Amino acid sequence: MAGATQQGNVVNGSVPIENHGIIGDLRTVALIGNEGTLDWLCFPYFDSPSVFAALLDGEKGGHWRIAPDPDGVMTKQFYWPDTNVLVTRFYSPDGVGELVDFMPMARQGRKYEREVLRRVRVVRGEMRFRLECFPAFNYARDTHETRLIHGGVCFSSKTLELTLASSVPLRKEGRGVSAHFTLHENQSAVFTLREGARLSCQELVHSHESAEVLFRDTVDYWRHWLSRCNYRGRWRETVQRSALALKLLTYEPSGAIVAAPTCSLPESPGGTRNWDYRFCWLRDAAFTVYAFMRIGFKQEAAAFMRWVEARCAEQGDGPLPLMFRLDGSRVPDEEELAHLHGYGGARPVRIGNAAADQLQLDIYGELMDSVYLSNKYVAPISYDFWRHLRRMVDWVCNHWNQPDEGIWEVRGGRRHFVYSKLMCWVAVDRAIRLADKRSLPADRPRWLAVRDSIFEEIMTQGWSQQRGAFIQAYDREALDAANLLMPLVFFLSPVDPRMLSTLDRIRRPPSEGGLVSDGLVFRYDVDATLDGIAGREGTFNLCSFWLVEAMTRASVARPDLLEEARLTFERMLGYANHVGLYAEQTGMSGEALGNFPQALTHLSLISSAYNLDRTLGGRD
Repeated sequence: MAGATQQGNVVNGSVPIENHGIIGDLRTVALIGNEGTLDWLCFPYFDSPSVFAALLDGEKGGHWRIAPDPDGVMTKQFYWPDTNVLVTRFYSPDGVGELVDFMPMARQGRKYEREVLRRVRVVRGEMRFRLECFPAFNYARDTHETRLIHGGVCFSSKTLELTLASSVPLRKEGRGVSAHFTLHENQSAVFTLREGARLSCQELVHSHESAEVLFRDTVDYWRHWLSRCNYRGRWRETVQRSALALKLLTYEPSGAIVAAPTCSLPESPGGTRNWDYRFCWLRDAAFTVYAFMRIGFKQEAAAFMRWVEARCAEQGDGPLPLMFRLDGSRVPDEEELAHLHGYGGARPVRIGNAAADQLQLDIYGELMDSVYLSNKYVAPISYDFWRHLRRMVDWVCNHWNQPDEGIWEVRGGRRHFVYSKLMCWVAVDRAIRLADKRSLPADRPRWLAVRDSIFEEIMTQGWSQQRGAFIQAYDREALDAANLLMPLVFFLSPVDPRMLSTLDRIRRPPSEGGLVSDGLVFRYDVDATLDGIAGREGTFNLCSFWLVEAMTRASVARPDLLEEARLTFERMLGYANHVGLYAEQTGMSGEALGNFPQALTHLSLISSAYNLDRTLGGRD
């Protein structure tokens, strides 16, 4: 049975990262395993403390499970076509059950209360189910009261109260509730989780009919949104699934975009490379805007530009923070949660992010490129926004030659990373182009001189004659997959001899000094980089799609690379999970590693698909 799995597949108490689908309401996201357990939810927002975190600790983290009783049935999980409504189907000798999970989205003119809705029904025969709902507030640090009420149960902690409503009788069990119930063919049970405490929630209990209305409206919402996609090329369903995933990572009230909705999922099994990605990185969000614009989603790009303009206006003359909370405030300090076991034993579990205080000069290039494209394809920027951007570009002109921590946020000290210099060049270049296109006032002579100086320095100090490649940092012979972006941002021609040589060196296997293993790309050699973090990591999915784009563009002079690009792209498609989602990295055994799903992976999939399909043209 395609896509079917046996229940009970766990990694040291946690459902594997890749065994999840996600649902959301453009404020937060829930991860639901393919056996029916909701084991990650931060509420009410992406960067709020977790309520369910079994993904990080199966015993203490909290979970909400709806599954057949007893275990051991076959399951299959998939998305309702063209939506973010998740279906988990259970197959047993006695019957077939179906769990439909979603967060209701309103059609135009309607407004719904925010809730997580889980509807289970039997489509054939009969099936007995068990429900377990054990929240663990504030990353399982806060105690709470569990109080049964008419029509459900109320969970009350000192910072958050939630109500679970259902017509199924619930039984108090420790800090949570459980229930056993049997459904026959065409019968259903609906469970909804809402914010707030109530004396009774009988009026909140959904009937089959009212749940069906919410289901249909939510399906209609997502299909209407996806209809704006103008991509008609190869791998269309894959591109659309990535677009739907990216949309779930947007915070609608502000236009901010999170890098990923999870924290502390490890980049190496059982390792220490565990970070919190539930914030808006300027880099990641700017790349996401590019992907949205590529396939027709201009409203998301415009919303993010408004958010960026507000951040630039607030900043003044200093450097921009590289990441923000969703409301534009400062990212909380990094903190370790020693009481949580960690995914697969990977510790420490971290919330907050110390990288927020780093200097990462590349963010200005990604940001200015997204502004330039938005001005060209979405809406012209205002004069006041230009004033803030001009001040920012002047700051880049004064500081581009400083060492920094770079795109990979190393914790081993600042260096002169070539990619950082490259993106400083992009920042100044796009500012010049934008000023000329719109006849905007700017210090053109200085900007032109700085742009040329950066270019010359990269070509002399960023190039290694010995390795025949652009290197990671000045006086560092290590390779870096980030340099694959040189032709993508029009710094060099994709068929420049230096670029082709760099591409060939990167494409070699690690045993021969390269970064590619069966088409999958490591972002850098951990041993040669000395990034200040213990342990190893998997291949970086973003970089694998960057390689596809670099080969696609280089195929103008090297036709053999076009077929290689297609094979690499389609090989990467095989590493998506059962519902088309990707984590940050792919492990040596093909498992998902790092936070999930990651915006960078999905946006780079969209970009590489777009350019590869366009280059292939009508050849098929």
